[in-house]
Amino acid sequence: MIHPDDLIALGVTLKLAGISTLVLLLVGTPLAWWLATSRRPWQPMIDTVVALPLVLPPTVLGFYLLIFLGPNGPGGKLAEAAGQRPLAFTFAGLVFGSVVYSLPFVVQPLRDAFAGIRPGLLEAASTLGAGPRDRFFAIALPLSRRGYLTAATLGFAHTLGEFGVVLMIGGNIPGRTRVLSIALFDHVETLQYGRAHALAAGLLVLSFLLLLGVRLINRRGPEVRP
Repeated sequence: MIHPDDLIALGVTLKLAGISTLVLLLVGTPLAWWLATSRRPWQPMIDTVVALPLVLPPTVLGFYLLIFLGPNGPGGKLAEAAGQRPLAFTFAGLVFGSVVYSLPFVVQPLRDAFAGIRPGLLEAASTLGAGPRDRFFAIALPLSRRGYLTAATLGFAHTLGEFGVVLMIGGNIPGRTRVLSIALFDHVETLQYGRAHALAAGLLVLSFLLLLGVRLINRRGPEVRP
């Protein structure tokens, strides 16, 4: 049986994962489209920056996000100028950090999906008078639906397991920033192995099912052949 405090942490975690995934899809779509279609000389540099969270230790990223979002950082000063409190140690700060940390897990599947679209389809639509927006929404978006399913699943799953980033910028505030990974750490630290097992097993099963879903989505092969 899950402890009531852990149920609250579960609610915070699912809320964080859901909101972060939605923001990631909105932000990642234009970025992935640009990375897939741009031939600008600085495109590899932007691509590298987006992929940086894949190799950067989470605590390093969390530390710099904490500095950025803190009262003396650019993000904190911008929030104060807008009449808001700094985002460090708030749920909004967790969303911001989660979006940065999980960005490559959403952008890369979308970029691959966009890159797999045959250029001839978009060129044919252009000759028929379709503008860039029409070509994207009428052709690119429907043909990339499998990439969107993969991106959403990976973004959601990756947010569920965050620890270093959320601990650095969110702390451990019950009902606000305390997510399941931090609750699990607390239980181990206080030798409450029964509660730790319940959370760990639940996260393990959920992560497996999400990853299995991605495998099944991609098992059918490329959605659009070059």
